[in-house]
Amino acid sequence: MLVLGIETTCDETAAAIVERQRDGRGKILSNIVFSQTSEHAAFGGVVPEIAARAHVEILDRIISKALAEGCCAFENIDGVAVAAGPGLIGGVIVGLTTAKAIALVGEMPLMAVNHLEAHALTARLTDNIAFPYCLFLASGGHTQIVAVRGVGDYVLLGNTVDDAIGEAFDKTAKLLGLAYPGGPQVEIEAEQGDPERFDLPRPMYGRSDANFSLSGLKTALRLEAEKIAPLSDQDVADLCASFQQAVVDVVEDRIRVGLRLFRHGHDAPTALVAAGGVAANQAIREMLHRLAFEAGTTLVVPPPGLCTDNGAMIAWAGAERLALGLTDGLDIMPRARWPLEDVVGAQPADIYRKVQHS
Repeated sequence: MLVLGIETTCDETAAAIVERQRDGRGKILSNIVFSQTSEHAAFGGVVPEIAARAHVEILDRIISKALAEGCCAFENIDGVAVAAGPGLIGGVIVGLTTAKAIALVGEMPLMAVNHLEAHALTARLTDNIAFPYCLFLASGGHTQIVAVRGVGDYVLLGNTVDDAIGEAFDKTAKLLGLAYPGGPQVEIEAEQGDPERFDLPRPMYGRSDANFSLSGLKTALRLEAEKIAPLSDQDVADLCASFQQAVVDVVEDRIRVGLRLFRHGHDAPTALVAAGGVAANQAIREMLHRLAFEAGTTLVVPPPGLCTDNGAMIAWAGAERLALGLTDGLDIMPRARWPLEDVVGAQPADIYRKVQHS
């Protein structure tokens, strides 16, 4: 089957064509992403109104380009998938309204995809891994450890009680006067810095739950910066290195706990999967490789372009849901908040009937 995917939840306008083959494997035919970074750079973060207007202006062209590069016409598409949340509500409305119009005119199924579920299932598109697996989802807005047991079947093992890791990276960059987007800039500076110069805290380290907290770490970094202001270039590099190392240590400890909780409630994970923009951080990836090896499992990280927001992950999640008969009506509403554990999957009887008739 061929599925068109549309993503507009934040500051990327994206569309893609993905094929789900009969054996369950996936193939990306096109994946077009337009980043709005330049529009938001002057503000040091995403401005929701600007983002929504940009989606309106360019989404039609992005979809047309995805169809052209995928060598598809609308009549070839078996369904349209769209990120219906969570995200900035203005952008979500733009994408969902467009997808509804396409589904209505083309008389094709509509799949309203949870953005987090799309991240959770991307590893099945890239590596065809089997359920159940342990997911570390880290982005600008989300930091979670999740047991992924099936399409629409997720158990939250750990969550952030305040800031997401990506948000903490971006706010650290802004505090230190680095360019937007901040996460990659902190990583670049950290390569030249001393991670042991500043003794920053490791929040939640050693706790029996798998939750995260980043606000105290940000505050500690700000206090250290204020002590030595004005900052030299080396000061900035050392602060970034110390901050990044603290995050790496916290993530390692929290995922160790998450894997232990996973094994208590489920079979051994088929893999440790990292998704979201933070998974592109090389220091975190190296730690995850080591941790997965020590835990006796395999680390699966999609390519960087599929870790950040994109249309292919939405199309694939839609294809996975369509294969199970999970479609939505045109009355589906956009959602600014939509916890992953609230996503609905197919009931066992529904799956059985689908397999019997496939």
